[in-house]
Amino acid sequence: MKVVIVGGVAGGATAAARIRRLDEHAEIVIFERSGYMSYANCGLPYYIGGVITDPEALSLQTPKKFWDRFRVAVRVRHEVTAIDRVAKTVSVRNLETGKIYAEGYDRLLLSPGARPTLPPVPGVDLDRVMTLRTVEDTLRIRRFVETRQPKRAVLVGGGFINLEVAENLLGLGVAVTIVQRPKQLLAPLDPDMAALVHNLFREKGAELRLGGNLTAFEAEGNGVRAVLAGGETIAADMAVLAVGVTPDSHLAADAGLTTGIKGSIVVDDHLVTSDPAIYAVGDAVQVRHGVSGQSALIALAGPANRQARIAADNICGGDSRYDASWGSSIIKLFDRTVASTGINAKTAEAAGMPWDQVVLAPNPHVTYYPGARPMTMKVIFAPDSGRILGAQIVGFEGVDKRIDVLATAIQAGMTAAGLKALDLAYAPPYSSAKDPVNMAGFMIENLLTGKVKQYHSDDVAALPRDGSVTLLDTRTSEEYARGHAAGFINIPLDDLREHLEEIPADRPVYVICQSGLRSYLACRILTQEGFDSRHFAGGYGFYAAVTAGTPVARAAGDCGLVQA
Repeated sequence: MKVVIVGGVAGGATAAARIRRLDEHAEIVIFERSGYMSYANCGLPYYIGGVITDPEALSLQTPKKFWDRFRVAVRVRHEVTAIDRVAKTVSVRNLETGKIYAEGYDRLLLSPGARPTLPPVPGVDLDRVMTLRTVEDTLRIRRFVETRQPKRAVLVGGGFINLEVAENLLGLGVAVTIVQRPKQLLAPLDPDMAALVHNLFREKGAELRLGGNLTAFEAEGNGVRAVLAGGETIAADMAVLAVGVTPDSHLAADAGLTTGIKGSIVVDDHLVTSDPAIYAVGDAVQVRHGVSGQSALIALAGPANRQARIAADNICGGDSRYDASWGSSIIKLFDRTVASTGINAKTAEAAGMPWDQVVLAPNPHVTYYPGARPMTMKVIFAPDSGRILGAQIVGFEGVDKRIDVLATAIQAGMTAAGLKALDLAYAPPYSSAKDPVNMAGFMIENLLTGKVKQYHSDDVAALPRDGSVTLLDTRTSEEYARGHAAGFINIPLDDLREHLEEIPADRPVYVICQSGLRSYLACRILTQEGFDSRHFAGGYGFYAAVTAGTPVARAAGDCGLVQA
């Protein structure tokens, strides 16, 4: 059996190694358009900033090493230009010599990945406008930074790659402006959670142009100028364009294979295309989202590698299946970690799925052990069943652990009851006896059983200030004095029982505290005393971060008392 693989990065290299482990006698050829194979896309921005210092570290394998270990022929700087499905051949151009030749196959695996989306505006081809996809792109940007020593950079796009580039350029002392057409960074997050990322970048010195629509790049002396709709211009020494990715699926389309969203390659659960001799994996394929059940594009390394293993199994006669992608992602931004899994509220709305949410600000471990710094967690759930649909976390240490637990819970179809019952490891340096994941389960259960009602940051502005409802802040007087939402009166939680007569019993009570704990406790008191009460999800710290850009708290004390 002869297997030809188009693309030698995550999916292609993984599939080739798996095929060899399953079939020692298969002939395997990989064609890779760039000059490198099996390189770490996710690590490319860190070479620009000097965090990764050795360029060879960006490539996990070399053609020689791959041949020595697996006897797989890897031909870099070779571009597959066409597929002849009848003859079972691909046309290949050697980019070093220009020679074009045909290569036959018994099975063909497409792993071309996705290419940067270039908006149809003038100037995207200017020398100082760069994209980042390959090792060559990284080397070019690093060389530019080292030799030209830019002072200002404009980054168009607010996804993972550009934010990592922004962090690394800021670390080099380059002034950064991020232009993003949507009004938030990081599309997997809901706007309120994205606000925490906006605050972080502003805190680190970046300028944000959210809702900014790029209309052109123009050359300006030794630099470049980004022109936005409305006439604003941003002068810079360099620009990085990363507004998203598009499946690099032209080979499949030209060969008549069935395509889907954004021209992506449609495959079945065996990763077989509409041609039974051709398989496809990675960023170029359309998948089913495991939560919504809808078709989706999820350009992440984890799914690509798992798909590659499954496709390899099936190429070798197995019966492995790829059921769905779940959208689990994580990114380091300065001293913060941002992670998500499942679906967000926007996706739930678009899919017509009923949803609710809890927001909490737990510590990654007990507060008496040094170094506890709160994280902000948002968990999306189905209000009828309590099934966990998605989660987003922004914080310091411990974020990765919780998002992986929640990702596992979502894939397993767990409900809130399952979260609160999870037996998770505990020791003071690592967690609390009631882990943040358990706490999310407790909170959802309280909502589902009617023990508490809640309201959110979007509701605060619309609350009446005419006395028809009571707006109650249960923090300490010192916390209240440092800042509070308009119209809220202050009765500290510990004094609430002695001041119940000051609260009109015939009016709803909207309660807020710093992190959500004391407002919940206050609502339990009020509810049992006959009041109609609701507590604010996430607390005043979350509200201030979302509405006023207040930096997230860096330390925590008892009962949600936090110091910035």
